Amino acid sequence: MSPRSPRSRRLRTVAGRAAVSGGALTACAALVLTGCGTGSSPAQHVSADSRSSAPAAAGSAGTGSPSASAPSPSSTPAKPSGTAGAPAAAPSASPSARSAASCSTASQLAGWSDRRLAMQTIAVPADENDVGSVAPEVAAGAGGVLLFGSSAPSGLGADLTALKSHVPGRTGLLVMTDEEGGGIQRMDNLVGSLPWPGWMGAHWTTDQIRQAAAQVGAKMAAAQVNMDLAPVADVDGATTVPGHGNPDGLRSFSGDPAVAARDTVAFMDGLRSAGVIPVLKHFPGLGGTSVNSDFGPAKTVPWAAESRTGLTPFNAAIAAGAPAVMAANDTVPGLTTLPAGLSPTAITTVLRGQLGFHGLVLTDSLSAGAVSAAGYSIPQAAVQALRAGADMVMFDLSSKTQAQTSAIATAVVGAVASGQLPRSRLLSAAAAVLASRQVDLCH
Repeated sequence: MSPRSPRSRRLRTVAGRAAVSGGALTACAALVLTGCGTGSSPAQHVSADSRSSAPAAAGSAGTGSPSASAPSPSSTPAKPSGTAGAPAAAPSASPSARSAASCSTASQLAGWSDRRLAMQTIAVPADENDVGSVAPEVAAGAGGVLLFGSSAPSGLGADLTALKSHVPGRTGLLVMTDEEGGGIQRMDNLVGSLPWPGWMGAHWTTDQIRQAAAQVGAKMAAAQVNMDLAPVADVDGATTVPGHGNPDGLRSFSGDPAVAARDTVAFMDGLRSAGVIPVLKHFPGLGGTSVNSDFGPAKTVPWAAESRTGLTPFNAAIAAGAPAVMAANDTVPGLTTLPAGLSPTAITTVLRGQLGFHGLVLTDSLSAGAVSAAGYSIPQAAVQALRAGADMVMFDLSSKTQAQTSAIATAVVGAVASGQLPRSRLLSAAAAVLASRQVDLCH
């Protein structure tokens, strides 16, 4: 996720951000909401990546193993000669016990409609000062809510508690926002301010980073926000405020892959200790890119260099148990000509296969200029992202949020009906969203 604006990220600078205590750097600018992109609707892009088949869903419904039938009450088993009486066979499991034994989240999801499954894969954008506006989407089964804003209301926790009352069944809700530090903080007035990650990486120990993230995470959780779109795992290190020319800069902990990896894990662990789900971003790493993909086509450094340096923090965090990863909207020269979040090669082959990641994969905003430049409308991009192996899609806040949410769900349902998107892939994505919240549909 990028700076404070909705994902189109037309940025404006607010001068005079308070200097970070004890640091040489000043968070000299805050990036705030200024506009919203909705994406265009050109013809579907076709490439080797987009033609790749999606992986089958992991896991299938479990089956029960009823015990042997018990003898009738009137019968008495014969006792073998010279031995103690053999115990009677265990009574048959009751129908309810057999049903419970055969129940699994996968078997329950298989009975959901395609539209309900599709809604589970969508993070609906909402103004943090008006979260009730997305109650209809939450009631329809949206899997997440993405909060935008620059100053959260004091009653945000109560507002989100009320919003969660609209969640159908026991499926829960991911409530996410950007709390990275520095100029990328949407609710720091409630949870406390952090310095830029670049400053943290240069001046703080891993313990200090972990403790600071834990403190912010605890206040996020108290306000009913259970997912942070952070830490930034990119290897950059430039001491510049992120913007059109460089999406990272001070958002990155370091230009040294080892330091970036160490501090990414520390920040991640701090959030997890507070009960907040961290999201590593932006896979496979934006460090060294010279263009922000919010505004148009962008590419990472070549894959040969990316695999040596950019992947280091992701590898370390995945090994440490990272629960979620956000894929970038950049192409990766030598790996994929599609934005990474739409690429089966980037997500299924590299992230899932080579790096062994089995958690939740989210897209960056599908409203980005790089996505529309690749030939995708937002609904088309959502379908392609799911085909590529992503589990949850995001887009910008705008006056068309409700219509856009419906259009995405309709496109996904249509893709399943036409065979473009295997239902098994949609089931797998919905299961991953539920698993990220530790939801068991049988209990």
